Formats: sequence, C-alpha cells, structure tokens
Amino acid sequence: MSVTYIDAIREAQATLLREDPRVFLYGQDIGRFGGAFKATKGLLEEFPGRVFDSPISEDAMIGLAVGSAIEGLRPIVEMQFADFSSVAFNQIVNQAATHYYRTGIPVPITVRLPSGGTAGSGPFHSQSMEGIYAQYPGLIVLTPASVSDAYHMLIDAVAFDDPVIYCEHKFLYRWLKAESINGDRLPIGQARIVRTGKHATVVAYSAMVHEAVRAADSLLKDGWEIEVVDLRSVKPLDIDTVLASVARTGRLLAVGEAFPWGGVTAEVVSRVADEGFHLLDAPPLRHNSRDTPVPYHPKLWAAHRPTPESICQSLRKLLTF
Repeated sequence: MSVTYIDAIREAQATLLREDPRVFLYGQDIGRFGGAFKATKGLLEEFPGRVFDSPISEDAMIGLAVGSAIEGLRPIVEMQFADFSSVAFNQIVNQAATHYYRTGIPVPITVRLPSGGTAGSGPFHSQSMEGIYAQYPGLIVLTPASVSDAYHMLIDAVAFDDPVIYCEHKFLYRWLKAESINGDRLPIGQARIVRTGKHATVVAYSAMVHEAVRAADSLLKDGWEIEVVDLRSVKPLDIDTVLASVARTGRLLAVGEAFPWGGVTAEVVSRVADEGFHLLDAPPLRHNSRDTPVPYHPKLWAAHRPTPESICQSLRKLLTF
C-alpha cells in the first residue's frame, strides 16, 4: 500500500504527539474537521487535549504558539494556506525569529505552510512564501519534495530550538506517493542529488524538483544529461552541494515556483556567481513563475508557473550558449 505526501505529514504529527508530551497542534478547523487538507484527520480522537482549533486570527495563533514555546512546549501551527501567514508576519519575524537573540530563551515552534499553486486556487491560496521568510535571521525554512522528507523533516523540525517554517506543497499532497515513509534520510541543511548528469545542473526545491526531473527526462532523448539538485531546505542553504554539481557540469539553472523578484533562485545564482564563477561555462540562469498575481484559470495557471516544457526551453538556451 502506497503512502502519500499528506499521509506522511499526518503520520509525522501522530508520531510527535505520541513520543513527545510537549507537542500540541493548533490551527483553524484542525480538530474534528481534520484540517482543510485533512493533515490532522483523526488526531483529535487519538490525542484528546493535544489538538486545538484556533480562532480565525493567524496573528493570535502565532502569538499563542510563541508564548507556549517560551514556557517549554513545542507547538505545531497549521496555517490554512501559506498566503494567510502574512497576517502573522509580525509575530513570526519580529517575535519568534528574534526572541532567542533578545532574551536567550528559545522559541521552538513549527509553522506548517500549505504552499504553492494548484489549478483554480487563484492569487490568495497559491503563493510560495519561503523566500520571504528565509530573509530573516533566526528562522529555519524547509521545503520537502519527497514523501520521506515530508515525514522526517517535520520530525526534525520539531526537535529544533529555533522556529521553523515548514513549507509543504499542496500540489504534492495526494499526487506524490511512495512505498513507505522510509527513505534516504538526510540531515537538515543538506541538499540531495536526485538525478545525476554532466551537461547542466538544475537546482530546484519543493514541487519544482519533479518538474525539473521531467524536463531532464525529456532532454535525455536529445542526448543531454541533466543533473537535478533538490535543495530540501532554503535556510540553511547547502551551497557546497550546488557548487560541486556546477563543477561537474559547468552550467546552472535555478528553478522555483515563487515570483521572480529576489527569492531563493536569485540567492542560488548570486552565491554561485560569487563563489563559483570560475566553474561556469555559461551565464547562470533562473526560472520562476511570472511576475503577476497567480491566475485562477487552470490554463492561465499552467502558463504562469514553470513546467517541464518551459524548463526545457531555459535549459536549451543554457546548453547552446
């Protein structure tokens, strides 16, 4: 029986509740309803008094989590959509992220952000916020792209004494499946090479890893062997693995679903240009969603985000430089 990405997230929370009495879950409709995406389905019944419905106030949700973490608990907060975390921005970046620096007291909270787009979700339920939160010292930002990572990285997130932003991609919830949650477990901050190659490196994360692999499969028909690196976490960023890959291939394309201005792909390209310019045989490129609000219509949405076809176009430009 296969395990889905959302199954792994639910099972990780169940494991954490079972093994650590300091852990509790907090979020909108996560109790009897099981959450908007059913990531907490059945957990209220299994762990009574440990799963709490919150008011519709993201600011208050993080405020409560920060306070309880200061007192020794380890809350996991589910934002209904990553976009809504902007309402709690002050609590996350000005309170949680800075508290240890200001007081010496850690704030071990984990904030789950259902991230990225799905067909028909539109501009208020589709955004990728990882680059914004990675800007702030004190926050760890994770972007699991596999079933195994969805499970193990959530377990590891709760063990950190620092606040963690855990970006789970909605498109992967039920589409991505594996035989089990057991896989190649790597430490937080270490990237994974998911496909080896010699002609170009694609650095991606979250759902874009799978789009990059599809693009690499397509180009293999023309004799191009593309290496794909899954960052896994964007803060910390494993630039050493990226540089080692670029040293083998001489070319870099950074792919992300977030908007193009700034962000993770810009950071990757900047770091490689700064630390590995001598390794490059072509100018490094990046490929993001378009610089517009995320459209509702499925066809417009498909044209808005990176796809295997558009990634192939960017790679062909890179490979023929």
